[in-house]
Amino acid sequence: MPSRDCNPVGIPPTDWYRSFSAAGLRNPAVHGALGHWLKLEGSLTRALQLQCRDSFRVDILQEGFARPTLEEARTLGIPVRQNAWVREVCLNGDDTPWVLARTIVPLVTLAGRGRRLRNLGRRPLGAYLFSNPEWQRGPFETGLCHRDSNAQPLAARRSRFFSGNHSLLVGEYFLPTLIG
Repeated sequence: MPSRDCNPVGIPPTDWYRSFSAAGLRNPAVHGALGHWLKLEGSLTRALQLQCRDSFRVDILQEGFARPTLEEARTLGIPVRQNAWVREVCLNGDDTPWVLARTIVPLVTLAGRGRRLRNLGRRPLGAYLFSNPEWQRGPFETGLCHRDSNAQPLAARRSRFFSGNHSLLVGEYFLPTLIG
């Protein structure tokens, strides 16, 4: 069920940089409190859960077969007109939207055990990926968002996860409500 708190915010267009430092040259604001989240190793989901006083919740904003952006398709090395499983969620801590996340799962990755990725429901993707040792995370990219409003994310991070010759792309967009 979509969250009314996150839906109007939306994921803004984002410029991606191969390093945190390169993004920081473009926008020094990433070096503040936001930098902690952008550089955090391990499971973001787990780190967010540890920040909660009462509750952590995943709201599904949209999920299903859709066409990734041209840039996402190129990053994953899939044909630009090929559909993929696209999942957008809002991660909420103590009933406050903290992070928007967008996952692109190529069709080939959905085969075999990967079909579980279509049935996560409200379970966090991070819990699945970090509990399965066959999935390895690639390097982070840091994104600077083109915001239409102050409620939208200022910055993001993304990385590819690999399992053999299968991969998926996870983007995490940090909302101002997380940074304070």
